Amino acid sequence: MTDLKLSDFDYELPQELIATSPSEKRDESRLMQVNREKNEISTGTFRDVLSLLGDNDVLVLNNTKVIKARLIAHRSTGARIEIFLVEPLEGGTWKALVKPQKRVKENDALIVSDQLSVRVVSKQDGYCVVQLESSMDTFDALQEYGHVPIPPYIQTGKEDSKTFEKQYQTVFAETPGAVAAPTAGLHFTEALLEELKQKGVSIETVTLHVGYGTFQPIIDDNFVGHKMHSERYMISDDTAERLNTAKQSGKRIVAVGTTSVRTLETATVDGVLQPGESTSELFIYPGYSYQFVDAMITNFHLPKSSLLLLVSAFSGKPLMDDAYKKAVSEKFRFFSFGDAMFIY
Repeated sequence: MTDLKLSDFDYELPQELIATSPSEKRDESRLMQVNREKNEISTGTFRDVLSLLGDNDVLVLNNTKVIKARLIAHRSTGARIEIFLVEPLEGGTWKALVKPQKRVKENDALIVSDQLSVRVVSKQDGYCVVQLESSMDTFDALQEYGHVPIPPYIQTGKEDSKTFEKQYQTVFAETPGAVAAPTAGLHFTEALLEELKQKGVSIETVTLHVGYGTFQPIIDDNFVGHKMHSERYMISDDTAERLNTAKQSGKRIVAVGTTSVRTLETATVDGVLQPGESTSELFIYPGYSYQFVDAMITNFHLPKSSLLLLVSAFSGKPLMDDAYKKAVSEKFRFFSFGDAMFIY
């Protein structure tokens, strides 16, 4: 338990510090180093990870791939309908946000293309259950006719729906299923990962499909009762075995992104990482005792968000407060395309 309230995790963020476009080169963003042991904060560039990581480190990446979950469809009347697929359900249906929802009714067929239509199965409070109807494989159809769901605060360039499509995907994305990117991973290039390998850094991958719930705000100031959204994750037998061996031999487990953190912490039982496929609803806030993760690379998060609580639980709140004050005063870039932080 904690005496902290959600309002304790608020901070003033000037609008101009929100990154509305990516850095020209992924690994040239800025990096803030937060040293928990020394209670010190320093700044540099993301490529400094080459000097911060070595042969005693294991870097854990989330290899989920953002699917083109945003569909532009039309009713038979010609009315334009936007569909955002947020979660796969049983029987091949999807939970979806539909705009404008009042313009659709149950059993409507919304036409995306000659090869893909979306049938409204039911209307719920705030969302719809829909069925994709296509002769193609679902993910192939989305790849062909959908759009990457770029967060609304990112400048998407209305003249081109594909703006930032490649930049909003990690270079190691492999397993389709996320509706938002694991953004801490966006800073890595293939060349940088290869340089880290040459230094002896071990690199492992897990999968957690980031859901729309990652954007859901915490409502109650007494945040302890907050229920996290459920997200699917997978850890292979081989990966779990290698990570357990590394952990037991004293190597440092460095999670890239809060999604990797939540995957590893969810799957750890009595200090041992369990392989398999399951769901995570783990809510990490100050007072939580980390079991598996020794260091993390993350971005700068929204005020009063579950992600800010997670990193504060890792560093200690006073140190994280100081880090965010420094980030604002030194004009770091915030959120998905923003700068990075290494907490160790």
